[in-house]
Amino acid sequence: MDLKQILLKYWGHSSFRPLQEEIIKSVLDGNDTLALMPTGGGKSICFQVPGLARDGICLVISPLIALMRDQVANLCNRGINAVAVYSGMTPKEIDIALDNCVYGSVKFLYVSPERLTTDLMRARMQKMNINLVAIDEAHCISQWGYDFRPPYLRIAEIREYTGKTPLMALTATATRQVMDDICEKLAFNKQNVFIKSFERENLVYAVVKEEDKLKRLKIICNKVKGTGIVYVRNRRKTKEISDFLNKNKISADYYHAGLDNITREKKQIGWMSEHIRVIVATNAFGMGIDKPNVRFVAHMDLPDCPEAYFQEAGRAGRDLKKSYAVLLFNQADIIEAKKFFELSYPPLDFIRQVYNAIGNYLQVPVGGGEFVNYNFELSTFCDNYKLNPVLTFNAIKFLEKEGYVAVTDALRNPSRLIFLQNKEELYRFQVANPKYDILIKTLLRSYTGLFTEYSKIDEAEIAKRLNISKENLVVQLRKLKENGIIDYQPQNIKPQITFLTGRVNEKDITIARENYHILKEFAMQRMNAMIDYAQSDNKCRSLMLLDYFGEKSNNRCGNCDICLERNKLELSKLEFDKVVELIKPVLKENPQSLEQLMSNIKTSVPEKRILKVVQWLRDHGKITFDPNSNDLKWND
Repeated sequence: MDLKQILLKYWGHSSFRPLQEEIIKSVLDGNDTLALMPTGGGKSICFQVPGLARDGICLVISPLIALMRDQVANLCNRGINAVAVYSGMTPKEIDIALDNCVYGSVKFLYVSPERLTTDLMRARMQKMNINLVAIDEAHCISQWGYDFRPPYLRIAEIREYTGKTPLMALTATATRQVMDDICEKLAFNKQNVFIKSFERENLVYAVVKEEDKLKRLKIICNKVKGTGIVYVRNRRKTKEISDFLNKNKISADYYHAGLDNITREKKQIGWMSEHIRVIVATNAFGMGIDKPNVRFVAHMDLPDCPEAYFQEAGRAGRDLKKSYAVLLFNQADIIEAKKFFELSYPPLDFIRQVYNAIGNYLQVPVGGGEFVNYNFELSTFCDNYKLNPVLTFNAIKFLEKEGYVAVTDALRNPSRLIFLQNKEELYRFQVANPKYDILIKTLLRSYTGLFTEYSKIDEAEIAKRLNISKENLVVQLRKLKENGIIDYQPQNIKPQITFLTGRVNEKDITIARENYHILKEFAMQRMNAMIDYAQSDNKCRSLMLLDYFGEKSNNRCGNCDICLERNKLELSKLEFDKVVELIKPVLKENPQSLEQLMSNIKTSVPEKRILKVVQWLRDHGKITFDPNSNDLKWND
């Protein structure tokens, strides 16, 4: 099928966005490809269309369970057969899912990078006809990236099982150093990078220095019409700010990873359908969200780095209409950011201590527990061992990064069921056990594919159809499981932790000191870059972000808070730059009074406008005034 026919059939679009078609043709020509496309640029289309264009299955490597589940649901809703394998599934479920990828009609298989290292996955991959390997959130591969995950480093090993199948790496945020590292770590034959500009012409960036942030947020919500996202650092503030907005007649709700999956989904749907206007959330909100008409994104706290800020702010204005990205900032944010930074890097001995405590808490023997899922409540665990919850949480994140464990939030995994007997064997069981006959027939009438894959079931609905209580139904399902007729996995609403390798002794835990300190150093550089962005008052916000990502441009946006202030000078960019070029060398060479300066520069620009430029440069710290000598001096 032609590429545009695929796009039209499954997505309803008659043409590709800029760069999408070039990226798709690159991998179809057999080239390893890195696609750098900002949030909302349509990255998933770039691997989903070529995955459909060729026989076989597209293997998608993704770091987040929630993102995998969302993309699989999205593909299935479009009539495309897709599955995901992730922690929280039973060995039987995983086995069946992978069998369907080998022998069935599955077109997309989503897995985590950790899953690729298992013997089972590698054995099944050899049997699959893999037409493309897509690595989402590819910045996780690079130790220079802001979200480095060591298991990503082993992705290149699968080339042994996929032959000449091309790899496509995708990310929304990466510096030049990160791009080079991605290509190297994935063993690209040659560097082949497609970069969509980071410039968002419709997005107005602003930093508002404000002590009363709630008051300012209310003004923003009332001034900017349409839906918005408000990002905060901690869960408690999501509800507090949501309550504040509702009290001020601004429809709002809150969202964070500590809510159960049903609640989160309900809140997300309420906001997507615009029954709720503003969602106040931690950074758990946004991945996989595709709402084009978000008119503003406001940050109440300083993000960790420009990459995270750019990705979150970029969720505004995907429909290319004018939208706003506002960072509310004061000096206390710097103190808070530095404190949060220190908590993010627990001492190495503490990380080892936490790993050992988890093993003891869950009674996992040394050498045991590999890929076993354990219910795990962080708060209860910390209370039990008298540990600081924030430090402990970040210690577990490092254990995740090093591939020792995987953690899932409190997800409500719906109940799943599959028949283990074939139709003939099932018929014989029904004849011999007539009391289960109606239940079995109801299950088969209510759900399809029960003999080949796990299906999500709703016990309340089934019980209603059978006119029995839900408790009675669960008893019968468990009896069928005991008899080997079905495998029934009831819903789970508890967070879980999975040992990705057999438990090791505490002294054998290796968090590479070099990697740890390098990561910490680069995280500090990124934090300082974010602080510089917030504190700057003399450079176009858009140009600052473009420069950070290595994209050179001399054209200021004209819309951010800095540009709007400069626009008041009533000078064109050309005139302003011309005056600055005249003033700068004079004052750098020799500080002098305003009168001397005016006599030493020759230009056709009117004196009144030159004075405005001098005043602007003073206001923004580029020129300082010495009251003792009455001299002006240029500051680098």
